[in-house]
Amino acid sequence: MGYFRFRRSFRILPGMRINLGKKLASVSLGVRGAHVTLGGPQGTRTTVGIPGTGLSYTETAGHHHAAQTQPEAAQEPVSQGSAARGFLWLALIAVLLIYGVAKLAGAL
Repeated sequence: MGYFRFRRSFRILPGMRINLGKKLASVSLGVRGAHVTLGGPQGTRTTVGIPGTGLSYTETAGHHHAAQTQPEAAQEPVSQGSAARGFLWLALIAVLLIYGVAKLAGAL
């Protein structure tokens, strides 16, 4: 038997979205090809990809629902550097995009 899903996304500002689901809401920050999602069911998710190719890399830092049901001793500590690393990726991509646009503007 199937189930119904609900998901809606609203653009608040350029580079900022609010995502609504049946039970949770989250905020996504970033540009096409790189963004960080805060407040989702898996915690903080960082995604970097190559637009138009379907290739992307996603890293999750935070809690998992399956881990919450396990005994305390069985849980592994979560690395805290993932969100910072995601923002560094965003900064790097932003610099590369600005450099590329500047090069194109100079070439035209």
